[in-house]
Amino acid sequence: MAWLVTPLGALLVLVILRDLFHTLWHPTRHGGLSRLVMRTVWRVSAHRGSRRRPAGLAGPLGMVAVVAVWALTVAVGWALVYWPHMPDGFSYASELAPGEHAGPVDALYVSLVTLATLGLGDIAPTTGWLRVLAPMEALVGFVLLSATVAWILGIYPALARRRTLALRLSHLRRSATTTRTLDSGGGAAMLDGLASGLATVTVDFMQYAESYYFHDADEHTALPRQLGYALGLAARAAEADHPDVRLSASVLDRALADLAGVLDERFLRTGGGPDRIFAAFARDHGQPWEPDGPPAAGGDGRS
Repeated sequence: MAWLVTPLGALLVLVILRDLFHTLWHPTRHGGLSRLVMRTVWRVSAHRGSRRRPAGLAGPLGMVAVVAVWALTVAVGWALVYWPHMPDGFSYASELAPGEHAGPVDALYVSLVTLATLGLGDIAPTTGWLRVLAPMEALVGFVLLSATVAWILGIYPALARRRTLALRLSHLRRSATTTRTLDSGGGAAMLDGLASGLATVTVDFMQYAESYYFHDADEHTALPRQLGYALGLAARAAEADHPDVRLSASVLDRALADLAGVLDERFLRTGGGPDRIFAAFARDHGQPWEPDGPPAAGGDGRS
């Protein structure tokens, strides 16, 4: 049995380490298992016939579920490595009967104690290679804890940047920005700032793909709700007289297209243009799709 169970346990551990690497340290942040768990929690959290998700808990609960899957799978994997070698490969405390503590539950207990770096010592490996393997599991447990903290510290700043951009767009929408105010050097600088913010958010979606599954209930900080306004803003600015504004409008339009491409490739799969992709993005996050542009002043904004 050892020839089957031990390699199976090692395979489980390697699968989780690979997913951990791709989720946290690979440049594209494309962990398969973690994204599957996040996506499942996201879908389950959606109420049928409702456009709201319960208190925006899908993202945080998804992260908890991912970490739990990582930890439990690693613990089970190492337990499968230990189990065929119990009790002969382990020493037991005097009050424990080795023959009564050599089952799968005992192997899982040893694995969890080692993974958590508790080091209770009531059951400890004595075979040479098992004595080397146990500290390696403790090291993986430490890495898992550190990786979880790093993941949290990475995703929440990305969410803050996304919400800041959405709030900036909301400010512009509510300030009744007109074509006349856009048609100036100041308008070009404003558009450049939005394009820069969109580029940052695009990279965040690439490097922290799990941040997609965080829902923003507030309409002013919900980026899916504000992207229609950004599209309208770029379209209106492209017709401005000022050449700097037209150039900045082109850059903003390109930034919007890049963001749409990343969203569609990684999450939505609509195969459409930015309008269709952003509309799907809004629906997926329970937000109304509001294609919009800055209001004109004096009819066309130039009189």
